[in-house]
Amino acid sequence: MVKLAAGPLCEQVTTWLEGFWSPEQIARRLRLEFPDDPMMWVSHETIYQSLFVQGRGELRRELARCLRSGRVRRRTAHVRPAGVLPDMVTIAERPAEVDDRAVPGHWEGDLICGSLNRSAVGTLVERQTRFVMLLHLPDTHEATAVQAAMEKAIATMPAALFKTLTWDRGKEMARHKEIKVATGVQVYFCDPHSPWQRGSNENTNGLLRQFLPKGTDLSPTAPRT
Repeated sequence: MVKLAAGPLCEQVTTWLEGFWSPEQIARRLRLEFPDDPMMWVSHETIYQSLFVQGRGELRRELARCLRSGRVRRRTAHVRPAGVLPDMVTIAERPAEVDDRAVPGHWEGDLICGSLNRSAVGTLVERQTRFVMLLHLPDTHEATAVQAAMEKAIATMPAALFKTLTWDRGKEMARHKEIKVATGVQVYFCDPHSPWQRGSNENTNGLLRQFLPKGTDLSPTAPRT
C-alpha cells in the first residue's frame, strides 16, 4: 500500500478535502495543476486508503468527516454479506485500460438501499465520463431483479460504451454470468472490504444520498431506466 507522505502533496490534498472535494476530484485536479510534476499526483484510491485503512498516517482521521458520505470509516453493509460468488472474476483480472480511464465504456455499480433494506435503487457510473444511470428496482433487489434491470439499462447504450462493470461481492450479483451472456459485459468483483476500488461509484452514491436519504422507502420514487 502506498502511503500519502507528509509534504506539499499531503498539504494540498488536506486543503481540498477540507473544502469538501471528493478524492476523485482531487486526483484529477492534481494532474491539471501539476502536469509536469508526478510527485504531486496521487490516485483517489490512495487518498481513500490513507483516510480509512492506515491506522496512522499523515492524513488526519477527522478529514474523513469532510467526505460527502459523512462517514468516519468505510464499511460494507452488514445486511448484504459479501462472499465468493460462483465463477466470479476478480478485479485483479480487469484490463489495464480500465484503470487509467483513457477510454469510456467501463462502469462501476452498487445498490443504494432504503429503510430496513426492503427497497433499493441500483447505481451505475461510467469511470471516464462519470455518466450515471439508475436501475429501477421497485419490488425486490434479489439477483433476478437486478439482472433484469441491468440488462434493460445496458441495452440502452451502444456496445462500445458498456464493456465492463465492477461491483462488490453482494449476492444481488449472483447472476453475473447470465448478465454477461445476455449483454457481453464482463463483470469484475472487488476485493473483500475494498470499496475504494469502486471510488467513482462510492462518491456518486454519497451525492445521491442527498436525494435518496437513508431510512426512507425508495420503491415509490425509484427512477425508471
